[in-house]
Amino acid sequence: MDNRYPIGKFEFHDEITVDVTNAWINDIEMLPRLLREAVKDLSEDQLDTPYRTEGWTVRQVVHHLADSHINAYVRFKLALSEETPVIKPYDEVKWAEFPDNKLPITISLNLLEALHIRWTKLLRSLSSEDLKKTFIHPDSGEVTVGKNIGIYSWHGRHHLAHITSLCNRKGW
Repeated sequence: MDNRYPIGKFEFHDEITVDVTNAWINDIEMLPRLLREAVKDLSEDQLDTPYRTEGWTVRQVVHHLADSHINAYVRFKLALSEETPVIKPYDEVKWAEFPDNKLPITISLNLLEALHIRWTKLLRSLSSEDLKKTFIHPDSGEVTVGKNIGIYSWHGRHHLAHITSLCNRKGW
């Protein structure tokens, strides 16, 4: 298994249907609970253990999820309220080094719980036409709202697997 991509890279080449997006939205909705469960018994030393050589610590992964999903939520709202907006990327590696990433993980776990309630409420309200709306990511080009739901379903599961696979490998 590749510890960098424990569930593989995001790939989806089929039609993005209501059933597909509903499954993805369920993944997004469940992430905060699954993440909290995955880290609940970890010590401070375990939280400060990288999930792979030269990788982020578990603590940084949890805080990264909050950073990333806040950005994602804003991107969805921009795509839904503007005509093909160009979104602002951010340097996730630099963000992971900021001092707020040393805070207790409960802060980001609580933030994710609240954010995901709002996010899934928004996502469940989308029409078929909304799913076709787009934004431009300067690095990856035009992205539809529907595909972006899939990307963030994968993103949460991807980082959760970083933590759970580390715990399995270490016997925690």
